[in-house]
Amino acid sequence: MTASAQQAPPAAKPAAGKGAPAGPPTLGRAFGKVADSTGKPLENASVLLLKPTIDPSTKKKKLVLIKGMDTKASGEFNFEDLPIVGQLVLRVSAAGYKSQEIPFMVMNPAAMKPQAQPAAPAGQQSSNPFGSMPSFEKDLGTVMLANDVKELSGVVINATPPAMKLEMDKKVFNVEKNITSTGGTAVDVMRNVPSVNVDIDGNVTLRGGSPTIFVDGRPTTLTLDEIPADAIESVEVMTNPSAKYDASGGGSGILNIILKKNRKRGYNGNVNAGIDSHGAPNAMVNFNIRQGKVNFNATGLYNGQDGKTTGTTDRTTFLGNQSQLYETDLTRTKAHFLFGTVGMDYFVSNRTTLSGAYFKVHGVLDPHENSQIRIDSLLNGVMTPQYSQRVTDNNRWFDANGVQLGMKHNFKKDGENWTADATYFHVTSDGTATYTTDYFTGTPGTPINLSTVQKTVGSAAPGFLTIQTDYVNPFGASSKLEAGLRASIQHLENDNSTYNVDANGHDQLDTFSVSNYRSNSQVYAAYLNWTSAIGKSFGYEIGLRGESSRYTGDVTNLKEHFEHNYPVSLFPTLFLSEKLKHDQELQLSATRKVNRPSFFQLLPYTDYSDTLNITRGNPNLVPEFTYNFELSYIKTFKHNNTILVSAYYKYTDNLITRFQEKGINPQGDSVLINTYENANNAQTYGLEATGTHTVTKWFDYSLNLNLYNGHINTNNLNEASQNALWSWFGKFNSNFKLPQRFSAQLTATYQSKTNLPVNQQQNQFGPPNSTTQASAQGYIHPFWGVDLAVKRTFFKNDAGSITVSMSDIFRTRWSKVYSLTPDLFTQEYDRLKDPQLVRVVFAYRFGKMDLNLFKRKNMNSSGMNDAGQSMGGQ
Repeated sequence: MTASAQQAPPAAKPAAGKGAPAGPPTLGRAFGKVADSTGKPLENASVLLLKPTIDPSTKKKKLVLIKGMDTKASGEFNFEDLPIVGQLVLRVSAAGYKSQEIPFMVMNPAAMKPQAQPAAPAGQQSSNPFGSMPSFEKDLGTVMLANDVKELSGVVINATPPAMKLEMDKKVFNVEKNITSTGGTAVDVMRNVPSVNVDIDGNVTLRGGSPTIFVDGRPTTLTLDEIPADAIESVEVMTNPSAKYDASGGGSGILNIILKKNRKRGYNGNVNAGIDSHGAPNAMVNFNIRQGKVNFNATGLYNGQDGKTTGTTDRTTFLGNQSQLYETDLTRTKAHFLFGTVGMDYFVSNRTTLSGAYFKVHGVLDPHENSQIRIDSLLNGVMTPQYSQRVTDNNRWFDANGVQLGMKHNFKKDGENWTADATYFHVTSDGTATYTTDYFTGTPGTPINLSTVQKTVGSAAPGFLTIQTDYVNPFGASSKLEAGLRASIQHLENDNSTYNVDANGHDQLDTFSVSNYRSNSQVYAAYLNWTSAIGKSFGYEIGLRGESSRYTGDVTNLKEHFEHNYPVSLFPTLFLSEKLKHDQELQLSATRKVNRPSFFQLLPYTDYSDTLNITRGNPNLVPEFTYNFELSYIKTFKHNNTILVSAYYKYTDNLITRFQEKGINPQGDSVLINTYENANNAQTYGLEATGTHTVTKWFDYSLNLNLYNGHINTNNLNEASQNALWSWFGKFNSNFKLPQRFSAQLTATYQSKTNLPVNQQQNQFGPPNSTTQASAQGYIHPFWGVDLAVKRTFFKNDAGSITVSMSDIFRTRWSKVYSLTPDLFTQEYDRLKDPQLVRVVFAYRFGKMDLNLFKRKNMNSSGMNDAGQSMGGQ
């Protein structure tokens, strides 16, 4: 039997739509060896991978080719990016030998029966430079050939991967379909990820808490605005991670960013360049090449920014003489980022792979802020105004370097494997901020009565080392044991000094604003996971993780030393799953997590460098422990349409929360000091629904809704607890395939009135960026926003494209916050960042999927004449 058609990428599958349901995920790998009847390896034997299908014209079964290759001198062959679960056929032939056909399926043995978490953990898949290899593998052993020969050429069909996949332990968002983030950063990507909320500063929350950010399954020192969107392949959202993942981070889950990488034979890549309406350019070059035992890829990216933020602050302070501050701000932030990564995989054998990767990020940021300030002070019963103007000039640069080494070995037993890897990140950063304040004799524009200049100089050098090893051993078709060890070591150096500049331009050190510190933290962990099934429908996973940690810190300028040792704590996890009829499933999960106080939260030092935001750590903080419970229902409809509904509850002991207290500054004035305290407890509960729906072959959408309630008990802080508040959050993402090779994407978000978040993401190189606000008191006003992007493809195989996008097209994504501390202050604070920002990006994809690109062979006897066709534009 023969068949021929245009070849398409190996990972392709039918597009979702009417009459064309989406195929299974292409995560599989199959390998083996070809020999003659005596066991001698056969080189240049033709190995074809076929898939049974129905001919739409004849309604008869036929086999179509999806992959093919020649065996090596050792007789070995290896196929990747295979559909899992679906039936496949291996056809082996060689000149003078009789061909063989071997039917098989690629399936993880632990996934052959229902279980709680069939998906592989983040950071353990081979599609990225920092993780390990795929889990779905099939060892086909040695294929013995007799005589005779048959040849076959075949076909594979084009498709687009779904924008989102719903799995039991995570949601996987495919960024490649998200054209609204083209040319942006990971912040733009997160705005469209279900369950994730992003504020104006790029801080992300997941169901009301701050999640742990991973890159390729490992912690990172990079912030979201330092990761280019075009380098991201997907984002994994884990709201209730199992024992295989860090227990730290509290109960807020994990966001795992998977960077792009592939292992297709031959070469392929893409280039793009663009500019936004503020004049900031962006460009990227990505290249991948594979031949024989080596796979190499490289990415280089430049991202420019020229952000514009406007805002106002209205604060009334009840300290000493009552005063009121009204401030308007205009901030322009010019920034330049260079991002580069290189990675290589060496396939020692079909069972063992070594991987290595290096990345570098260089950034320069120059924020410029102009603030118009009015302070009304109550003096002798009369409110007296004072007008001033503050100009802030910042300059900061940083270099981030990272390296990863990994190994994976597959044992002969199907599904048994051992992985080991080490990841190291290091950043050096320097910055200077100059604050020039002019005090007017009257209203703005009148003569200047007094000018002050203050300068802050700082440097930071954080480093992060992670070493991890994991072992997986299946028992039968439905059970497996997983075990692992992990060490996470972080070192931080930070020096900050503030100077007052005198009339002669000389810097005078402010000894009360010097903070030089060093810190070291180590977390050591081990875990065991047992996954199994009872009967055909019920699956379960039981896990136990143990973690111990140690923390030391030194304030070098004050010669103060402090340390915290946390003994071994146990973190059990439980997942139960019941498969129902008609593609339905129920899952119940329960976990225990921890959130340890960070260095800046513990630092016993008062930072007076910003008189409007004085901060101090609290060395008496203790870790907070969180108990998470989640019940989920999943239903899959025709054409892979899916709905996931989850009810969740989270309870936290000793919640770490921001807190304001009265204090006296070095000049003897009463001031507000922002610090941290352990509140009694907190609880959050809610209901979340996420659905994907392919309406027609040209229109699909996803919708995420989250209704929740949060409450913090602060009675132990002599402060009334904030009333619980019901809130809801929604995201809508729609995709249109239009005529003339156009496509469009429309996304929208809405956040109702909600309580202030407890803890936001912290600045990696200094104290947390925040305004004076109490997390236990206050709320965020409702806001919404809409983004739109249009894409036009051209050239053969749609290799070229132009994308035009606009964010916040109605200028509605305001951040408006009300906060108060009784008897201390009340504040209204609002900002708007980069509304109606337009980006235009040109992109071109290239490649040649040729099995013998660098070593031409005689194909006449192998039956591979058509299998090595050019893959232009791929």
